[in-house]
Amino acid sequence: MANTAHLFRRQSSRDLIQQATVRSLDELELRELRSRLVRAENGNRNVVYGATNQAFISDDDPPMGRILDLGPSSAPPTTRVPPGKLPSQTSVIDTVVEEAVVPERPEDERESWDSKWTFLLATIGYAVGLGNVWRFPYLAQKNGGGAFLVPYFVMLLLQGIPIFYLELAIGQRLRKGAIGVWHEVSAYLGGIGISSAFVSYIVALYYNTIIAWCLIYLLHSFESPLPWAECPKRLYKNFTYDIEPECVVSSPTKYYWYRETLRASPSVDEPEAINYNVAIALITAWFLVYMCMVQGITESSKIVYVTAIFPYVVLIIFFFRGITLKGAADGVMHLFTPRWESILEPVVWLEAGTQIFFSLGLAFGGLIAFSSYNPANNNCYRDALVVSFTNCSTSMFAGVVVFSVIGFKATSIFDSCVSERDALIAANKTTDLPVCDLQKELENSASGTGLAFIIFTEAINQFPAAQFWAVLFFMMLFTLGIDSQFGTLEGVTTSLVDMKLFPNLPKEVITGALCLSCSVLSMCFANGAGSYIFQLMDSFAGNYTLLIIAFFECIGVSYIYGIKRFADDIELMTGSRPNLYWMLCWKYISPIAMMTILVASFIELASEGSSYPGWNALTGNTDKLEWPHWCIVVAILLVGVSIIWIPGVAICRLCGINVIEDSEPAWFPTAELRDVHGIVPHEPTDIEISLFCIRPDGAEGLCCPTYGPREQPLDEEEE
Repeated sequence: MANTAHLFRRQSSRDLIQQATVRSLDELELRELRSRLVRAENGNRNVVYGATNQAFISDDDPPMGRILDLGPSSAPPTTRVPPGKLPSQTSVIDTVVEEAVVPERPEDERESWDSKWTFLLATIGYAVGLGNVWRFPYLAQKNGGGAFLVPYFVMLLLQGIPIFYLELAIGQRLRKGAIGVWHEVSAYLGGIGISSAFVSYIVALYYNTIIAWCLIYLLHSFESPLPWAECPKRLYKNFTYDIEPECVVSSPTKYYWYRETLRASPSVDEPEAINYNVAIALITAWFLVYMCMVQGITESSKIVYVTAIFPYVVLIIFFFRGITLKGAADGVMHLFTPRWESILEPVVWLEAGTQIFFSLGLAFGGLIAFSSYNPANNNCYRDALVVSFTNCSTSMFAGVVVFSVIGFKATSIFDSCVSERDALIAANKTTDLPVCDLQKELENSASGTGLAFIIFTEAINQFPAAQFWAVLFFMMLFTLGIDSQFGTLEGVTTSLVDMKLFPNLPKEVITGALCLSCSVLSMCFANGAGSYIFQLMDSFAGNYTLLIIAFFECIGVSYIYGIKRFADDIELMTGSRPNLYWMLCWKYISPIAMMTILVASFIELASEGSSYPGWNALTGNTDKLEWPHWCIVVAILLVGVSIIWIPGVAICRLCGINVIEDSEPAWFPTAELRDVHGIVPHEPTDIEISLFCIRPDGAEGLCCPTYGPREQPLDEEEE
C-alpha cells in the first residue's frame, strides 16, 4: 500500500512537471511570437522601431531579448540539471525551449523607421507641401469660399483617404517599393510602379526649382531694406538717376520677381541668356536634397523633425501676427463666406477633387516606399486617417493665415485709394477719380508662385521688421518644399533598389546619381524662358499621369489582387477588418471618381485650351499667351513617357519578355500575426458576396488572379 502511494505520488509529480513544462513552452512560444512583431506604442528608449521585426534583422544584430529588454526569459536558457535528474533527461526540453526562443534570421535586410513619430512626421511632411499654402486658399476663394469646403471634403472621403489608405496598406503588406509591389500583385502590372517612378523623377526635377527660388529670396531677406520693397534706380550716361520705368508701371514686388529673379523673356520661344543666379541656386538646392537623403531613411530622423515641424511653427507665428493686422477679418470672411450657387458648377467639383488628389501626394510611389519600412503590425488605417485630416486641416489653417495677410494688404491699398480720392475731392477735382473697391482688391489674390513671391511679399513689405518676417516666410516655404521632395525622390530610389538594376551600388550612390542627373537637367530652368518651361511641366507632367496611375492602382488591388484578400491582409496587420465603405471605394467609387475627373479635365482642355502668363515689360503685367506647337508636343511626351510603361510592360510580358525580373516575396509573419491578433478565417457576408461577386471557392467576379490561393505556412500545415 505504501509502495502504491509512493508510485502514485511519483506519477503525479511527473504529470505536474510535464504540464508545467508545456505551459512554459506555450508562454515562451507566445512571447517569441510577440517579440517578432514591433510594439507600435513602446516606451522603451532602447527599442529601435522596426528592429524587432525579422524583416529588419541582420546577422550582426543583438539577440532578440536584449533588444526588447524582456529579461532573462527571452534569452536562450542555459542547460541546468535539476536535482535528481540526469543531463539526458533535460537535453530535449532545453533544446526545444532554445529553438522556441531564438528567431530565424531573414534572408534580406530592409531599412526601417527609427520611431513611429519619424514615420508620421515624414509622411505628413511629404503630404503637406507648397500646394497647401498657395493653391488651396486661391481655389477656395475662387470657387465659392466656404461653399468650396463641401466638394472638398466629399472628394476627400470618396477619393483622397481611400487611395491614401490603399497605398499605405499595400506597401506595408508586400514590403517593397512601388515597382516591386505592383509586380508582385501581377507581373502584368509592374508598369504601374515604373510609371510612378518616372512621374516622380519628372516632378522632382521641376519641383526643386521652387526650392531654388526660395533660397534666392531667403538669401536676400537679410538685406535692409528688402530689395523688393522699392523700385531700383537706373543710371544714365550723363550720370543722372531715374526710377526704373518697368518697375513704375508694375510694382516693386512684380519687378523683382519677373525681372530680377527670373529675368523673364517675353515668351517661351525667346529664351534669353543663362540666369546664373538661378543656376547656382538650383545646384545648391540639389546638393541640400542629396545631403539630407544620403544617409538613408533610418538616419534622417532629425532632419524630418525639423522640416515637418518648422512650417507649423511659422504658420502659428504668422497666424497670431495676421489676426492682429487691420483688415484681417475682412480677408478671412472673404475666404470663407459661402457662395452656394457655385456648388452646382462642375468645374468646382473638378478642382476640389484635383486639389485633394495632389495635395496628398498620391500615386507617386513615395507613400508605398515609406510604408514598406514599417513593421508588419503597424496600424496603417490610423496613419491614413491622421495624415489625411492633418493635411486638410493644414490647408484650411494656411488659408486663414494667408487671407488674414491678404486682407491687410487689400485694406492698405483701399485706405490709400480713399485718401487719394478724398484729397482730389478736397482740391475740387471731381473728374477721373480713382475707384476704391475693397472686394475687388481681395479678389486679386493669385495662385502658385504669384501668391508667394508677389502678393505675400508685398504684404510683408508693410510689416515692422520686414526682414524678420521675410526670413520666416521663405524658411517655411523651403522646409515645406524639401520634405515633399524627400518623399518624391524616395519613391524613385526605392524602386531602383528593389529592381536591382544596379545590384553592386549602395543606395547612397544611386541617390547621388539621381540628384546629379536632376541637377544637370534642371539647367533648362536657368534662363529667361525657364519659368515658362516650369509652368509647362507643372501643368502637364503630373496631373493627368497621376490620375491614370491611381486608377490602375485601384484596378490592380480590387480586381486582380482581390478585395477580399486585401481586406484579409489589413486584418492581419491591424487586427481589425476594413469596413464595407472602404471596400466599396476601392472597387467602385474611387475609380469612377478618378475617371470622371480625368475625362472632365480632357474635355475642359479641349474646349478652353491651355495658356501661360508671359511677362510684358511695357505694361508691367502678364499677358495670356497660347502654348506653341513644340510645347504641346513636349507636354504629350511628358505624359506619354510615364504612362507608356503600364501597357508596355504587360505587352512585353505577354510576348515572353520580362522587363522586371521576378523576385521572391518579402518576408511577412502571417502565422505570428494571426496568433497575436487571434484572427479566424473570415466568412464573406451576404452583402459582400452580392457587392463583390465572391464565389464559393473564394474567387471574385471580374477577377483574374496571377497566382493561386494563398499558401498556408509550414507550421500551420504541420498542425
